[in-house]
Amino acid sequence: MVVGLCTVELFIAESQSLKDKRQVLHGLKERLRSKFNLSVAEVDGQDLWQKAVVAMVCVANEARFVSRVLEQALNLIKSLPAVEIVRTQQEML
Repeated sequence: MVVGLCTVELFIAESQSLKDKRQVLHGLKERLRSKFNLSVAEVDGQDLWQKAVVAMVCVANEARFVSRVLEQALNLIKSLPAVEIVRTQQEML
């Protein structure tokens, strides 16, 4: 069993409040869950309205599959105009 963890630091430029940020993150998390069957959570920056750190986790039998799914998830995030990726970190456990 392989567990892949990807942590993504996001900048949400259009966000003017925590409510705006929650709305953007809720949509992002739902898309990632439904399209890639990932576990997704905001893990840092909860009290900041333009910054968020999101963790995505994928579990599978093959590291190659996990890596591919996480890369596709990152590409989806990159394609969204509402968020900008500041930093990413991937780990295979």
